[in-house]
Amino acid sequence: MPNIRTRLLLVLVVLFGSLTVAGVPSATAATLPDSLWFDASPLTVQNGRFVDGNGREVVLRGYNVSGETKLEENSGLPFASVADAKKSATALRALGGGNSVRFLLSWAHAEPTRGTVDTAYLAAVTAQMQAFLDAGIRVYPDFHQDLYSRYLFNSGSWYTGDGAPKWAVTAGSYPQESCGICLFWGQNITQNQAVTKAQYDFWHNNYGVQDAFLDTAQRTMAYVGQHLSAAEFAGVVGFDPYNEPYAGSYDSGQSSRSWEQGLLWPFYQKFRARMDAAGWQDKPAFVEPNLFWNANIDAQKQEGGLLDAGTLGPRYVFNTHFYDQKAISGVLMWGNASDGQYATDFGTVRDRASAAGTAAVVSEFGHPLSGNVSGKAPTVDKAMYQALDSRLPGSGWWSSPASSGPVLSGNQWQWDIYNGRHHELMNDNADKVQTSGDAWNDEDLSVAKLDDSGAVTLRQDARLLDRVYPSATAGTALAFTYEDRSRDGSTTLTWNPVPSSLPNVSQLVGAGQYGLLVWRSGSGTAPTELHLPASFPTSTTTVVSDLGTVYGPPAYTSSTPVAAALEPGGTGSRRLLLTDSDSGVLHYALVTNGATAPSASLLSAAKAELSAWAAAHF
Repeated sequence: MPNIRTRLLLVLVVLFGSLTVAGVPSATAATLPDSLWFDASPLTVQNGRFVDGNGREVVLRGYNVSGETKLEENSGLPFASVADAKKSATALRALGGGNSVRFLLSWAHAEPTRGTVDTAYLAAVTAQMQAFLDAGIRVYPDFHQDLYSRYLFNSGSWYTGDGAPKWAVTAGSYPQESCGICLFWGQNITQNQAVTKAQYDFWHNNYGVQDAFLDTAQRTMAYVGQHLSAAEFAGVVGFDPYNEPYAGSYDSGQSSRSWEQGLLWPFYQKFRARMDAAGWQDKPAFVEPNLFWNANIDAQKQEGGLLDAGTLGPRYVFNTHFYDQKAISGVLMWGNASDGQYATDFGTVRDRASAAGTAAVVSEFGHPLSGNVSGKAPTVDKAMYQALDSRLPGSGWWSSPASSGPVLSGNQWQWDIYNGRHHELMNDNADKVQTSGDAWNDEDLSVAKLDDSGAVTLRQDARLLDRVYPSATAGTALAFTYEDRSRDGSTTLTWNPVPSSLPNVSQLVGAGQYGLLVWRSGSGTAPTELHLPASFPTSTTTVVSDLGTVYGPPAYTSSTPVAAALEPGGTGSRRLLLTDSDSGVLHYALVTNGATAPSASLLSAAKAELSAWAAAHF
């Protein structure tokens, strides 16, 4: 018997047509009207890609929720209330275009007393997680830490940390913390002896702290799994065991690579076993290499990337972060980022995951939105999204699209609706109340905030954040690009214009945004899905595909090859559905908002150009 909410939604479907139901397992979809098509099945890793229950290649895009977990003002929870979590989830989906979140948890609050898990904290954090799952957003939790623990820092310190509970710090009797002359909080990682010694102790399981963490992680996962419905738990993709791991200091003769081999990888194997014991055996561990792997400051590059772990396989996901440290420094990169700026860096992520036999996710990326270097954010973040979409710069995409590579999953740092409205007593010091930015070590990277009326608003250009991307590809995505035409001040950033060799496609796109996906169909019957941003109203969206051409896609049915529907979750966000009936066939689809009532002849001419282009390059 369906529950009351599901029955109500089915009534609304009868009255109003295309409506998507959140939280109904994919097996139920076959019994529902065509307009309700969706797949809420668990994701697995197959052939280096995330795959859903219908065999479609899935791309996860979204944000980290939330750096508020690092703070004490809401007791280590991402939100002050479930109501705020629901408001945030709806906005993240509708305004930010996200279909996934990396969901931060606090070890300090999960285990405030050694050996005792705080079930009240776990209940609160699970309820907030449900708000995102019910909005159709997939989740992967993260036991977050930075600088090991806030309890290492004195009340007057310039810096603070998060992660380990007070008892774990007390056990170590660490020296008085000091970073010396440090311009950035991250320098504490290598220069603050209290931090380096505490990190060292964790990895060597001194005082049994690593064992305690693993016990708490297992109990946390078991609690979450037991207190979510089967449909909600299906939306939990996996678990990120440990944020930005670093040795602290190396043993004699040890390198970053041998540290990964001897200490980090065995820790991940232990965590994997705890996942299995907690009932998470079908979900991958999102494992991170050492913190400085793939850093783009030469002096900080360290060998690693879990090179000696062998084939990670489908029970692990290669999970890394990327920040442009040169741009953040303010002195090592003059000017702004440009077309293809991070193609090599993100290409390295693709290559490492491929060699490891698994999928990749860039679970943190972004750039400060205030301060001396904030002016670079529009171009830096555009270049990072461009590198997630394709390993090619825009200038070379149309001429060699077959080299585009897989579309990477990624979650921007961060989504904190309390940005600029915090009240955090830094290191419990009532004389150091943090209110601005993210209220943590002078960071300010949240793309969202609350306005004076209490509504969630974006702090960056919606054209940059709410993007077309292939959320589910029925087969294998061969190439993808998106020209967002986001702004840097009054300047429109166009890095991938349609080439003059395709004049009808260029005319159709005009000055508008466009995305283009090329894929080879699989054996399933589920449609390919692309997220439609708010800037793509259904009635004025143009699609040119070998499956058909249309201006204003109609409501979805299984017999309509090019159609539109709501995203799951009831947030009002929408998707384009492309249905083929073959296997192993090359398909393409251009989606743009640049045209106004294009003629049938223009659509036909654009289709002919794209067909010839695809045939020549794939």
